[in-house]
Amino acid sequence: MPTAEHRRLSEDAKREVDWKRWGPYLSERQWGTVREDYSAEGDAWRFFPFDHAEARAYRWGEDGLMGWTDRKCRLCFSFSLWNEKDPILKERLFGLNGWEGNHGEDVKEEYFYVDATPTHSYGKAVYKYPQRAFPYDSLRLGNWERSVQDREYELWETGAFDKNRYFDIEFEQAKRSPEDITFVIRVTNRGDKEHSLHVLPTLWFRNTWVWGCDHDGCEVKARLWAHESDGLNLWHPSLGEFWAGLGDDEIEVAQPIQTLFTENETNNQRIFGAYSPSNYYKDGISRRVIAGEEEAVRPEEKAYGTKMAWWVRLSLKPGQTVSIPVRLHSVSEGNGVQGVGDFEALISERKQEADLFYQSVLRTDLTEQCQEINRQAYAGLLWTKQFYHYVVENWLEGDSEFPPPPPSHKEIRNQEWKHVFARDVLSMPDSWEYPWFAAWDLAFHMIPMAEVDPDFAKEQLLLLLREWYLHPNGQMPAYEWEFCDVNPPVHAWAVWRVYKITDQPGNRDLDFLERAFQKLMMNFTWWVNRKDEYGRNLFSGGFLGMDNIGVFDRSKGIPEGATLEQADGTAWMAFFCGTMLSMALELAQYRPPYEDIASKFFEHYVAIADAINAMGDGGLWDEEDGFYYDQLKIQGENIPMRIRSMVGLVPLLTVEIIDKSVLDKLPGFKRRMDWFIKNRFDLANHISYCDETCSQVKGRRLLAIPSQNRLKRLLERMLDPEEFMSDYGIRSLSRYHLDHPFTLNHGGEELKVSYVPGESDSWMFGGNSNWRGPIWFPMNYLIIEALERYHHYYGDEFKVELPGAVGKEANLKEVASDLKFRLRSIFERKKNGSVPASGNHPHLQNGEGWDGLHLFHEYFHGDTGEGLGASHQTGWTALITRM
Repeated sequence: MPTAEHRRLSEDAKREVDWKRWGPYLSERQWGTVREDYSAEGDAWRFFPFDHAEARAYRWGEDGLMGWTDRKCRLCFSFSLWNEKDPILKERLFGLNGWEGNHGEDVKEEYFYVDATPTHSYGKAVYKYPQRAFPYDSLRLGNWERSVQDREYELWETGAFDKNRYFDIEFEQAKRSPEDITFVIRVTNRGDKEHSLHVLPTLWFRNTWVWGCDHDGCEVKARLWAHESDGLNLWHPSLGEFWAGLGDDEIEVAQPIQTLFTENETNNQRIFGAYSPSNYYKDGISRRVIAGEEEAVRPEEKAYGTKMAWWVRLSLKPGQTVSIPVRLHSVSEGNGVQGVGDFEALISERKQEADLFYQSVLRTDLTEQCQEINRQAYAGLLWTKQFYHYVVENWLEGDSEFPPPPPSHKEIRNQEWKHVFARDVLSMPDSWEYPWFAAWDLAFHMIPMAEVDPDFAKEQLLLLLREWYLHPNGQMPAYEWEFCDVNPPVHAWAVWRVYKITDQPGNRDLDFLERAFQKLMMNFTWWVNRKDEYGRNLFSGGFLGMDNIGVFDRSKGIPEGATLEQADGTAWMAFFCGTMLSMALELAQYRPPYEDIASKFFEHYVAIADAINAMGDGGLWDEEDGFYYDQLKIQGENIPMRIRSMVGLVPLLTVEIIDKSVLDKLPGFKRRMDWFIKNRFDLANHISYCDETCSQVKGRRLLAIPSQNRLKRLLERMLDPEEFMSDYGIRSLSRYHLDHPFTLNHGGEELKVSYVPGESDSWMFGGNSNWRGPIWFPMNYLIIEALERYHHYYGDEFKVELPGAVGKEANLKEVASDLKFRLRSIFERKKNGSVPASGNHPHLQNGEGWDGLHLFHEYFHGDTGEGLGASHQTGWTALITRM
């Protein structure tokens, strides 16, 4: 039976009730982003640093602790904290960029997304705030002093949580109706002494009025002001009228609550040393609370502005919890409730509904621990849906009310993408480290998203194919630092998988599939025309998402006069092609013209597969090693890049199966396929294409780059614990290279690739990621799917030796299950009480008040399973829910 949350999803999908207008769409970081960078050299982190964020108005978005906003980020809600020790309010999360730290960008805070429903009818998150002064300088210096070979210096190492002297800030939210939202900030003193804490629930309007923009009522300044009797009035030209109130009767305060008003505008005197005509700025509330500057906020008789906060001062005994409720609702949607109403009853009701929703989503045989992991993975996925605003043409030209940016600003990045007009809620990889969309990340996000919110999953996949994102030439934008970069073409696969996941008997969403397919045809054509330099179906160009996996920075080019024919680039094209074939065959069963298109993709797939497998010149298979390698062509010489990495495993993914039942429905396609097989038998030398002799089901056809023999040899490498197979999944680089690094002498410089299971020891891509050993969930997931498809064709008769079990063989479905188990074990508590993902974090391993909290990292240590990289990249790591 449908739950209350399912009914809300249905009402929203039918456009009957706008349940998703409000959500946790406020970014965790707006400073240091490309959108806010108008510099001459493109150094976004220095142009708008963390130290400016308190007093400088943003142009393209907003940020805040666990903040909420509407889908166009007009009105925002968040909270600030002060422990009477810090020099600034804790308004946003702190972290370092790659040049301040010893690896990539890294948030230096402790926060967790605990629960969420897809309509955001209920949500919960936890932030841990030290009672000591927050160690900003210590974190900067500690990381600066460490080398690239050292571990990162983390917040817990500074002693910030010693003796449990910190506050647990638990943030819960519930919707009474679409525009009637209650927020509850629960503060618990975890320490052993009484301690003061200032909590400032804050409402503000995004500053749109000073930039000279001409959409969304930008030219009209919004306003909030004190209500005549109680609470707060808010007005925005396109959002409408709202009321907000604080449940002050519920709070045991140390001093009377005050309401502080200021403007969300830049303090030019403080930031730029320039004249400022007013005294009410973005930092006014901070200056009033910390420095005692009464003139920094408006006096009571002028209680209005564009930013306000309730100043709640608490004194909490050890173990004491205080709840601070805030209600925000549109004037037309008061629901007959006075003040904040019975907020505990509302929170409890929505929490119960969330429980029922996930009972219907999660498998019933999961352990309590696995349910907890799944629930938090979905929570992180839903909490990192963010408002993203970036109008590239305006950004390049600058804003009409301000001096134009330096001429070089227009040449640094994205000048070919003036058509991009992004003003949407998008699924982000990590709302602090990556507070912007990344095309191939988003494709993976939508696989778990389809289980909880199929309509949002479909909308997101279609959105990046719309004309205000997709380039007129068919290229998809990669990410804001460089839209032109080339990501693996996994978007078609995501569309196909979401279509299949959400398929209901008698109710297939062919419209979604066809809409996506038409745009994906443009993207496929761009790939073929731009990345196959010599027209031989061997592809190159771009780092393909695997940032530093090889010796060259592939997105910036390779040695002059050389060509790198990429095993992964070529295999990704076959993967793309095979997926498009499957989609075309599906559509052709209902819409006959797609039969011809299916034939086109079939023939193209075979040509690509032949090119990568061909013996001698042009082929990328190495018979001696039993592996696929990139090949460097320079001065007439072909040099195999003998790096056993994920590059050589991508050909495994290129497996598609055509069922006899489909062929029987499409006689035209079958005739052309049979003709091709008969007349182009020369292409069948080294590939398993349209072979039906090995199938466990008569008439089932297989398309795959590796032949059965080559597949077996690849799997021997992949499943060897001394090569790719770890206790926690498939490594991105073979452990063989620990003792046998790959070296290449070029121009007197020795380039080397060696196995590095943890954080990167290379500054390629700013040290921001590492594909030289760690375990990455998206690639492991694709391998699992491929193994299951191979089993679907070969059946139980095709067996390989299980990793770490000498003499014990298993079919490929069993191998896939074994790999799922290894990936799950990253998050599950072992018999000795440790959780591999938590590494040497003492509080997450066994700290009071930390039990049951999980982080979903970007990637994981190749030997220990410790979480590394971005700590909240729940997007693609939410694939754990599929394990």
